[in-house]
Amino acid sequence: MWNKIKKHLENYPERLKVARILVENGLSVKNGKIYLNEIEIPPVRIARVAGVDRRTVNETINTINTNRELRQIFEDLRSAGHSLKEIARHLQLGVVEITPVDARVPGILANSAMILSKNGLSIRQAIVDDPELSPEPKLTLIVEKKIPGELIPEFLKINGVAKVSVY
Repeated sequence: MWNKIKKHLENYPERLKVARILVENGLSVKNGKIYLNEIEIPPVRIARVAGVDRRTVNETINTINTNRELRQIFEDLRSAGHSLKEIARHLQLGVVEITPVDARVPGILANSAMILSKNGLSIRQAIVDDPELSPEPKLTLIVEKKIPGELIPEFLKINGVAKVSVY
């Protein structure tokens, strides 16, 4: 998906920055307006985050609206929802963050879930970064209670895993 967006905006680095903000936050573009699910977001707010002028945001929106391929991508974008990662410790939940060598290696999520399951830990949430959008994609699993440190070597044995953090 990102390669398609980049193809249309690569000659406009500031518009590409705006598009990245939209994608990373699950913001859609419909009828010339930006939305977080059903909530309209003013272009000036996006401009501040992207570090560009409001007119650049409006030009990006116009480009998206007039380009069929971009319009198809951005019209149906939705926010992935809430993440418990930042508040897990306050809720006495455990977090394991796995950095793969290559995020396209199959089985990292399945094998990680298996390790947790075998140890009686139920997954509350799984968040996987898109390797096309994130320079260092991660798999984050939030579980019902603290994760024992002795599971770290088990996660590191999974094919394709480079690094594991538990907190």
